[in-house]
Amino acid sequence: MPRSNYEDEIIISWVELHRDARHLSELLHAKGTWKGIIAITRGGLIPAALVARELEIRLVDTICVTSYAAGSEGGAQQVRSDVKLLKGVNGDGDGYLLIDDLVDSGRTAAAVRQMLPKAFFATLYAKPAGRPLVDCCVKEFKQNKWIFFPWDIEYKFAIPIKDGGRAASGPG
Repeated sequence: MPRSNYEDEIIISWVELHRDARHLSELLHAKGTWKGIIAITRGGLIPAALVARELEIRLVDTICVTSYAAGSEGGAQQVRSDVKLLKGVNGDGDGYLLIDDLVDSGRTAAAVRQMLPKAFFATLYAKPAGRPLVDCCVKEFKQNKWIFFPWDIEYKFAIPIKDGGRAASGPG
């Protein structure tokens, strides 16, 4: 179900995410060599691991920030809160890749960019409000599209309609 400010949603599969991370790795490899990777937690952890593998980078650190809190409806419902630094890294990011899954509103990206101004900031996906803050991304989506990542959803068996199952969503 799309969130209140979103007109549409997309589900990114593990296969698509892996393919996009490999493509991002190709783009980053063409830019030269890197001292290491700084993943923005939590969303950047998996893309950073995939990029680290593809580029044979062994030095991987994290910058731990939070900008969303669980809403009153439960874990899936999220509300924006202040960007809070939980764990930083030393230096200005010179020679490092800064990796995240998505730049959305740009609030987290702006805060992290300010802490690591010389890092090369790469994301798998970007929306217009945050796109100017990153150096490269693989795909761009409209601002009003809600993105579900593979770790956000649960795959489970669906009973065939003939046997009493129901369609996930119908017309109307």
